[in-house]
Amino acid sequence: MKKQLRVEISFKDLKQLNNKIDFLLSKDIYKINIPCKGLIKKDFLLEVIKYIGSNYKEAEVIYHYSLFHQFSKNQNNSLSDLLKFIKLCRKYNNKEILLVSGSRKKKNFEVTNILNKLRDEDIKLGVAYNPYFIKKNDIHLERDNLIKKVNSGLVNSIWLQFGSNLEALNKEIQFIKKIIKDQSDPSKNDIKLYGSILVPSKQFLARFKFRPWKGVYLTHDFLNSLEISTSITKEIYNFYSENNIAPLVETDCSAMKQFNEVKNLFHNIFL
Repeated sequence: MKKQLRVEISFKDLKQLNNKIDFLLSKDIYKINIPCKGLIKKDFLLEVIKYIGSNYKEAEVIYHYSLFHQFSKNQNNSLSDLLKFIKLCRKYNNKEILLVSGSRKKKNFEVTNILNKLRDEDIKLGVAYNPYFIKKNDIHLERDNLIKKVNSGLVNSIWLQFGSNLEALNKEIQFIKKIIKDQSDPSKNDIKLYGSILVPSKQFLARFKFRPWKGVYLTHDFLNSLEISTSITKEIYNFYSENNIAPLVETDCSAMKQFNEVKNLFHNIFL
């Protein structure tokens, strides 16, 4: 399972980025995701691509690209910026990006609007999916959007949001597998699945209750018991393993204490 493991890292500057990547590589973790949020966007994101591409050629990096955070003045400018971003990724041999609309969407500049404009770009595209929506309208909209994305024939991977409802996760995975199987082009049926993992801690649960993350659905029981949240997280990880879903650890594990917490929670992930 370790070979499939990916780790997402956030950082405030290149020095911190350097320290975190050095630590992960020392633990034989080469698959790294770079989010597009907070300070990591616009010119700094481009600087990061150049820095990692020049100094860590052995790392298998997937960059996220948020159409909301990267929006610039208007749709034409924003699309031009995206194409420049893809060109820079290709220059440094990054073969895939995760393209997301963002938690707050720009009208007519969402993933479903622009996928076909990327048809001639030589890069693999990942898209996000949230299996944990509660309202029926939200579930139907998320499903409809995924069908449009997959039917474009350009999607290489689907990235699942984290949540705590295992029943909802199982239901949506069955839906996703059917969508992939029913594609008009059978050669595209090898779409890879990734699933987010957040390692629970007292600090994380307290912070989330005070300021919930938009689009992340965690039950009352999950948020009010570290024992229950740990148990549910292990069940989700086991579900990923059983369904060939590669885990993406979003909790920072680029220092020894954090690394050991992840290792202790998922014993077989590092075997």
